[in-house]
Amino acid sequence: MAASVVESLILENETKIVLLVLDGLGDLPHPDRGGRTPLEAARTPQLDALAPRSALGRLLPVAPGITPGSGPGHLGLFGYDPVETPVGRGVLEALGAGVELRKGDVAARANFCAVDGSGVVTDRRAGRISSEECARLVAILRKELPRIEDVDVLLEAGKGHRFVAVLRGPGLTGEVSDADPHREGKPIPPARPLAPGPQAEKTARVVNAFVAGAARALRGELLANAALARGLSARPQLPGYRERYRLRAAAIAAYPMYRGVAELAGMEVHAVGDSPGEAFAAARRLWEGHDFFFVHVKGTDMAGEDGNFDAKVATIESVDAALPELLEGRPDVLCVTGDHSTPVAVRGHSWHPVPVMVHAANAGADQEARFHEKAARSGSLGTLASKDLMAVLLANAGRLDKFGA
Repeated sequence: MAASVVESLILENETKIVLLVLDGLGDLPHPDRGGRTPLEAARTPQLDALAPRSALGRLLPVAPGITPGSGPGHLGLFGYDPVETPVGRGVLEALGAGVELRKGDVAARANFCAVDGSGVVTDRRAGRISSEECARLVAILRKELPRIEDVDVLLEAGKGHRFVAVLRGPGLTGEVSDADPHREGKPIPPARPLAPGPQAEKTARVVNAFVAGAARALRGELLANAALARGLSARPQLPGYRERYRLRAAAIAAYPMYRGVAELAGMEVHAVGDSPGEAFAAARRLWEGHDFFFVHVKGTDMAGEDGNFDAKVATIESVDAALPELLEGRPDVLCVTGDHSTPVAVRGHSWHPVPVMVHAANAGADQEARFHEKAARSGSLGTLASKDLMAVLLANAGRLDKFGA
């Protein structure tokens, strides 16, 4: 559905909508677990109580066969067309980390990583070092690489192995490739211009100098002796939730990238710890001043990327156990879904549809006993493009007028 049609029908009322995103929720039947997915294997009495009285279905984050990144995955959930609204990962990470991006700045999502003596990446996440260790390493890079050519290098530590690099100086562009092989067993590729002209050439040169300088500065570190840079981008301008939907939206997330995409959408962002209970408690504290709540849980995606079936099950169960706190607010619409699938067997993002559940007074009752991938396949919502989900949530909240006479 065209976004302009939805925006022309917006009504205001006192209803509250919760979008609960379990990152990388979707999965595949696992041959070593009786053909079950983590969502099937998890003990989820709270979700099981909601499922028969809810509408189930599946979401396509971008299009059939397309594997989405986290940015496009969330933009779709927020009602933006991820194809027509490309936003670089670097911008999302920078905004989520609280970095003010100026006109002309180029931001990159960076990882500490491990390389062997020949420069081949052996661990893209540096053994998932702690956030404290990340901050120590960032301090080293700040000291050693404050400026490259006439470009200031601004660094901000993130969660675990992640950090943000912002390049600030004249003549830069985000149109350069990643200095990241995106898999282990390969060397770090040099950043290359993706557009003709001196701006892309200069930016690629600065990025490559940063990666080389980081390797020199980190020589001797046991777990993290190099750095990767990807998602180089400049900040775009997007119409926000207040403008598009007349919603007072709050975003609650532990990781900077997800706060970043929410900030781009005009949401009020709030940082919390990793536990679902903390996130749900934060939503309840913000309850009276907001109409829409985006609550993000990261652990499902991390477990999928690690190929850890049990950890993904445990994260789902922790969400379910904490859910009563969120339900105490009696949201008019509760949507539970993911931004993409991260199957344990794949150990990464995939193109598979994502299960979605919408619980509301008039959403319908599919009478499915549980919420999981198999039940979602036969649900009344069918298979939707993620960008159309917001219209479904707004309609269930009574926030869309009739179209036409």
